[in-house]
Amino acid sequence: MMIKIGIPRSLFYFYYKDIWINFFKELGIDIVISPKTNKEIINLGMKYATDEMCLSLKNYIGHVAYLKDKCDYILIPRIDNYGSYNQTCTNFLAIYDYINNIFDIKLLNYNVDLNHKETENKGLINLVTKLGISKKKALYAYDIACMKNKKVLKEKQIKNYSKLNDNRLKILLVGHSYNISDEFIGIPIIKLLKNMNISIIYSDQFDSKISNDNSCLLTPNNYWKYSKEIIGPINLVKNKINGIIFLSTFPCGVDSLANELVMRNISIPYLNIIIDDLDSLSGIETRMESFIDIIHEKVSVE
Repeated sequence: MMIKIGIPRSLFYFYYKDIWINFFKELGIDIVISPKTNKEIINLGMKYATDEMCLSLKNYIGHVAYLKDKCDYILIPRIDNYGSYNQTCTNFLAIYDYINNIFDIKLLNYNVDLNHKETENKGLINLVTKLGISKKKALYAYDIACMKNKKVLKEKQIKNYSKLNDNRLKILLVGHSYNISDEFIGIPIIKLLKNMNISIIYSDQFDSKISNDNSCLLTPNNYWKYSKEIIGPINLVKNKINGIIFLSTFPCGVDSLANELVMRNISIPYLNIIIDDLDSLSGIETRMESFIDIIHEKVSVE
């Protein structure tokens, strides 16, 4: 019987889903993806998490808890860095060990640590060869997955850039993919903006290399890969947008530092939203409405 691999719909998923899904599909491996974040998953995460963890990490743990009885293995990589100045949050490295210690489940993992020549393709290929799949077949599947992922990314980037020509108010939403695209964290914010007839530019839908390079013009000492990739677009589109909304979850140490450094160096109107309590958005909705009203007023005066 073919094994079934579970993929939590949180954190890593929003960066690697197209590679993972197409890779395993090409190899004929069944996958189970946890559902979009809901109250049950959030509560599961709260049950197993510690108070010091950010909401995004608690959310991820909830997705793992949901999957633990629904598959043979759960895929949880260890992602440390993409080079010396492209470090990831320590949670991306430690989450495997944390999950392994609190749940009695079988995990599949691979390491990404370019400082020690551990790459994604090597990790994924080694992972499936241990499951009895030939290296040749795995290499072919990985190439197919990367090709499809590249196409998806390109389409998103083209659509994102096209919004810069919109005649409506344009807001750059700055946040990590796992926050922006999460059903409970980012989607309600997006819906509120759309209801206000705002054209939303997504910071996580630009070419990552270009964004990474541009981030240095705002925060030269930032060495966190994903922070640089979502901060860089500010410099790219600063003359084409009307405002910025920073979106993060409490208490993310990386975002609290990186975003603060950027806010001190920009002249564009911005709003900083930190999500902690998901039971009510009324306070956030009021702040967003006031922010948009101020921008409307500013545009009308200009």
